[in-house]
Parts: sequence; C-alpha cells; structure tokens
Amino acid sequence: MTDATGLHVKTNYDAPLTIEEVEAQVQDRRARRQSNARISAIVYPVLTVIGTLVAWEVGVRMFGVPGYLLPAPSKIVVSCIDNAGLLLKHGWVTTIEIVLGFLMSIVVGVPLALAIFMSPAFSRSVLPLLVSSQAMPKVAVAPLLLVWFGFGLLPKVLIAFLIAFFPIVISTAVGLASIEPEKIYLARSMGLGAAATFFKIRLPSALPSIFGGLKISITLAVVGAVVGEFVGGDAGLGYLLMVANGNIDTPLLFAGIIALTVQGVVFYVLVELAERLAIPRQTAANAAVLGLA
Repeated sequence: MTDATGLHVKTNYDAPLTIEEVEAQVQDRRARRQSNARISAIVYPVLTVIGTLVAWEVGVRMFGVPGYLLPAPSKIVVSCIDNAGLLLKHGWVTTIEIVLGFLMSIVVGVPLALAIFMSPAFSRSVLPLLVSSQAMPKVAVAPLLLVWFGFGLLPKVLIAFLIAFFPIVISTAVGLASIEPEKIYLARSMGLGAAATFFKIRLPSALPSIFGGLKISITLAVVGAVVGEFVGGDAGLGYLLMVANGNIDTPLLFAGIIALTVQGVVFYVLVELAERLAIPRQTAANAAVLGLA
C-alpha cells in the first residue's frame, strides 16, 4: 500500500521493497515535483497577468477613466493591431541599435576584463575609473555624443554600449578570478601551460558568471538604445514614444512600451539559449536547484 505522500508503506501483507524499488519511487516523486514546478512557473504568471488585465479593464470602465490618462487594455490591443506596421518599422531600427551596442559591449568588455584580471597594475589604474564612470548619468553624455557624431545610428549604438558594457566587464573579471586554486595547481601538475590552463580550466569555469553579465547587459542595451532615441532620434521605438507623447496618444504609448518589453524578453531568452548550448550541465544544475528541471 502507499501513504498520502505516494511512497510505498510496508504492511504485514506486502513483500519487502528492494533498494531499486525505493530508488524508483523516490525518482518518480522527484520527477512529479519538478513537473509541477515547471507548470507552476508558467501558469502562475499567466494567471496573474490575466487577472491584472481584467481588473484594469473593469476598473477603467467602471470609474470612467479618460483614455488619454489610462486607456483600457482592449484599446491598447486595438492600437497594437492598427499600428502594427509602424511598430515593426521602428522596432527594426531599435533592434539594430540594441544588437550593435550589445556586440560592441562584448568586443570591448571581455578583453578589458581579461586585462584587468591578468594585470594588477592595469586593474588598479582602470577599474576605479570604470566604477566611478557608472555614477555619471548616461543621459547627460548623450547630447555630447550627438555633437560629435551627429544624429545618425552611431550615437544611439554608443549610448547602448556605454550603458551595457560594465556588467560584462565585472562579471567576466570576477568569473576568471573566482576559480578554485586547487584546479590551477592540478592543471600545472599535469603539465598544462598557461594558455591551455586558461582555455581548458579557467575560461569554462568562468562561463556561468560571464553569461550572467551578458543577460544583464542585453537588457541594459535596450535601455541605452531608447535613451539615445529620446535624446536625438528620428526613428526607433523611443522616437515613436516621443511622437505618441506629443500627440497625447496614450494607447500608442502603451503599444510602444509593450513592443520594447517584448524586444527585451526575446533578447534575454536568446542569450539564455546560448548559455544552455555553451554550458548545458551548469544550466541544468541551476534549473534543478530552482526545481524547474
């Protein structure tokens, strides 16, 4: 017979369980628990969003809130459909700015982190400047970039880069430095040189930290691209938000915000998929800890 938890309970009428049978029951319970966790991770947020939208729709209609202050979700959906072509057109411009700014962050941030890790003198010279530079509002720098580079694509890419590259530098440097010394000693005792130790031991161990920085960076790149479009854009979703704000078209404002949110989520998921391909064991272990694997 079984108890309330699903485990087999021995009675006078049952044959004794073998170790293999007990292990199979434990694995079965673990699989059911993980399956329920995966379902909950999807169902609960979806139900929360649906409940919020329903309450929003009912509240706006019940209290007669003007559409220019807070439009009903149904009006926002209509605006998304009516302006789908406009959203796609400007969304493509913003996508280019995000991707280029993010790639520039990787190209500059990773080598800079390597230099910080490998050279203590360089680290003492540059790292304090990098940290202090993050206290400087990037919006204040944007007009200066427009003066130097004009109103084209480059200033927006540079602003996205300036906002997004710092997490990559820090996470990469921390990941490279956080490896256990015993692994390095073991590699040296096996005759591995400095380059082989770096690529076979140190870099793979640092990948989880590096990808953590990349996931933060890609969301910040979205913010940077929008900031650049706010300051001096003539296209892009940030520019579209400014136009909608000037026209007091609040449904279009919400539509643009939704488009930006979708962009950020899509880019984040793509980076996470790249992480799963690069370090599948680590991501599986993390998911198991969270009960999602």
